[in-house]
Amino acid sequence: MNSHFTAIPVIDISGLSGNAGQKQTVVENLGHAARTIGFMYITGHGMEPSLFANMLRETKTFFDLPIEEKMSLYIGKSSNHRGYVPQGEEVFSGGSKDLKEAFDLSLDLPSDDPDYIAGNPLIGPNQWPAIPQFREIITDYYNAVFNVGRQLMSAFAVALGLSADAFEASLTKPPSQLRLIHYPYDPTAHDVAGIGAHTDFECFTLLRATAPGLEVMNGQGEWIDAPPIENAFIVNIGDMLELLSGGEFIATSHRVRKVKEERYSFPLFFSLDYDVRVQPLPGRENPALPTQSLVAGEHLFAQTAQIFTYLKQRLADGTLVLPESSLALSSFGQESRHPNS
Repeated sequence: MNSHFTAIPVIDISGLSGNAGQKQTVVENLGHAARTIGFMYITGHGMEPSLFANMLRETKTFFDLPIEEKMSLYIGKSSNHRGYVPQGEEVFSGGSKDLKEAFDLSLDLPSDDPDYIAGNPLIGPNQWPAIPQFREIITDYYNAVFNVGRQLMSAFAVALGLSADAFEASLTKPPSQLRLIHYPYDPTAHDVAGIGAHTDFECFTLLRATAPGLEVMNGQGEWIDAPPIENAFIVNIGDMLELLSGGEFIATSHRVRKVKEERYSFPLFFSLDYDVRVQPLPGRENPALPTQSLVAGEHLFAQTAQIFTYLKQRLADGTLVLPESSLALSSFGQESRHPNS
């Protein structure tokens, strides 16, 4: 269970490319962190530091554009939730608007992809700004982080007693989103929540950030700092792995407090394919979980639609209807059990 932790473990995953004993050690370390905390730092991932440096440079170039140019790529203009997210667009379950801007993208599929043509709300092409090399550099980073995610998904499978390739057939074109997030300098900031407390909706998240601000809720409902570590990812378990494991892995609630300094944050939300049914593995059924079954993409989109203003407007006017199985925000994780923290 989620313990009274005061720090987040650092796990070197380079052993996943080593011999059987080295792999087993990494798997055990990842599994322990997933079961007891739901958060971990990972090092030894093998990504060249230049990938992050180049992506950060291009991100700064984009957010330095005039607001009119950024709004030409407004996410509400897309049919598959891709593009620019202005300040105030997102409202989490706490009701406060987030003081940040973002650019959201995912696997860049062609406009003739059959699922996109059929109206899938999360699959298809990205919107791209007219910045030389932006698309190429961001795509290189996306592909590299996604490959690290594949390694982790395989390791988590083994930690759950499955084969290493147990989830490979469910990773053909997942709606795994990368967000480029910018928190502007805010000299009036007080030490209060920025992003409202929430769990992530997918299997897990791989995060790089340029400054502190992220906080994680422990089993006592207390908030623990999770500052960035050089060339390390912060990884946290999401709703889908909590459900698959029957609650054995923990989707730990987290938030971003308001900080004065300018901050960039880059989460890659690692998901299974849109139509994959997620339910507890045999023998791990758990009636305490908020649901016993969900469709990966439907859950992801239903949670997203309850956060983004443009989607909530479509819900209000009836042009968008959520699946009957949709859950309320913050149904998973510690925050659902400590709602007043």
